[in-house]
Amino acid sequence: MLDVVVLFFLFGLLAGLVRSELKLPPALYDTLSLFLLLAIGLKGGVGLAQQSLLPLLPQLALVILLGVVQTLAGFALLRIKMNRIDAAATAAHYGSVSVATFAVGVNWLTERGISFESQLSIFLAVMEIPAILVGIMLARGVSRQTRWRMLAHETFLGKGVTLLLGGMAIGYLAGPQGIAPLKPLFVDLFKGALALFLLEMGLIVARQCQDLRRHGLFLLGFALLMPLASAGLGLTVGKLMGLSLGGLTLLATLAASASYIAVPATLRIAVPQANPGLSLSAVLGVTFPFNIMLGIPLYHSWARHFTE
Repeated sequence: MLDVVVLFFLFGLLAGLVRSELKLPPALYDTLSLFLLLAIGLKGGVGLAQQSLLPLLPQLALVILLGVVQTLAGFALLRIKMNRIDAAATAAHYGSVSVATFAVGVNWLTERGISFESQLSIFLAVMEIPAILVGIMLARGVSRQTRWRMLAHETFLGKGVTLLLGGMAIGYLAGPQGIAPLKPLFVDLFKGALALFLLEMGLIVARQCQDLRRHGLFLLGFALLMPLASAGLGLTVGKLMGLSLGGLTLLATLAASASYIAVPATLRIAVPQANPGLSLSAVLGVTFPFNIMLGIPLYHSWARHFTE
């Protein structure tokens, strides 16, 4: 049976496809995004407070390399049918990560009592960045005209990364006892907030499905196969790190996910010639729903084989 939060997504998707007048206020969607990012960051920070940080450095290097490899591989595949700029922009989306997919993965594991390493929240923040930088260089190279200061601000101080790192810092400094009074808000209400967020995501995906039909079977195939290949890469990297079953599942989920917030916002500045409809229709029309409905259980079953 599908998780109840996924049913909220399907409800939003159906409402959008039948052109219902249902919609969430934009301010509520932004608030839910902020809440989920902070909640994930706090949870990761509390976990990090109970372990040494030095052993994480090699793991961070591995996930950065993972993001770079994914972006380069995606670019090579997309160049078969796309021009250089659109291929680079779309590859950057698939080399980066989705907070919403990660949140669904966290909820899926929590519901089943499967633990995972706290550093996955750091991986979430770190994996947003390499794909953006590689995508920009693939699209336009390195030139004097590139506004690196503005790009660095958008990449490293964007809303998502700032909230995740801020939440982790608070959780790390406060520790389990300091965060305990916030449990009714950031832990108990997490699933309800995620359900409303996915309801809105369903409405957004319904709009992107109509765009996807214009872009052909090649993009559809890429949007289905790239997550599967990326999940396999994520599992391989997780195995090298010695992650648990839950950690392997979440890292595979992160690798399989694709950005629809941080990357479009940054590439709008860096590569304005790119067609955002191509990448967003693939990410939101195919990859995101595939991952949250079928992908996460599939990646968990693959992870079990890696741990046996």
